[in-house]
Amino acid sequence: LPDPLGPTSTTFLMAGLLIRKMYADRPTRPTLPAAMPRSKAKGVGWFVLNDIHARPRKGRLMLNNADVRKAVAHVIDPVAKRLLAVGITPDAVTYVGAAGTVAAALWFFPRGQFVAGVLVILLFVFSDLLDGTMARLSGRSGPWGNFLDSTLDRVADGAVFGAILIYFATRGEALATAAGWVCLVGGFTISYSKARAESVGATANVGIAERAERLIVVMVAAFLQGLGVSWALPAALTILAVLTIITVAQRFSKVGSQLRVPKGEEPAT
Repeated sequence: LPDPLGPTSTTFLMAGLLIRKMYADRPTRPTLPAAMPRSKAKGVGWFVLNDIHARPRKGRLMLNNADVRKAVAHVIDPVAKRLLAVGITPDAVTYVGAAGTVAAALWFFPRGQFVAGVLVILLFVFSDLLDGTMARLSGRSGPWGNFLDSTLDRVADGAVFGAILIYFATRGEALATAAGWVCLVGGFTISYSKARAESVGATANVGIAERAERLIVVMVAAFLQGLGVSWALPAALTILAVLTIITVAQRFSKVGSQLRVPKGEEPAT
């Protein structure tokens, strides 16, 4: 596909639009209770969601619209009921969705088959809709579902960014490989810093590039890469690497401001 602005100009344009989108009208996001039911926390697909404790998973996305949710429910609910009727559990659907995502990412992306990989991964979005609905219908919503979803989301994230990293590493593209590594490690650091902060009584609900933003951008860029826009994925990874580092720094600063002991005061015992 032709690039009328040139790779450099378009890269900066992408960065500007992404940053503007992230800062514009960013709502306050309350921390979810630890025991929030999975049916309420579950969203519309692992790759368009934030960390489970960051905000209700349907937060800022299109499916927060009541009409859209109602339309989706007309499709999802009958399938969920049928699966429950034959003895399939919500956890089983969660496991299958995560395993399918991991398998698709690791099979297609290292081979450069990005269009096929993205499309196959999209199929497993359906499982992310199903397990929350099944948990609600069967009365199995609870902390275990939250924990399972959040943990397997980390596995899926690692597979996506790891597979992309392998693709560039095996082709000797040093910059894209380094950017992919920063995105991979930084993504886990962002998630862990938030969980660790909450475990010591602090909050870390800040960041310019949380999970939803990172995964949406990388999946769109991978699709464009597969269509022949050869600079799309390296540019996206570079931008995301910078934003990931900024997000880590933002969370460190946020938690530090809550936990640091002021000079002259004794730490609490």
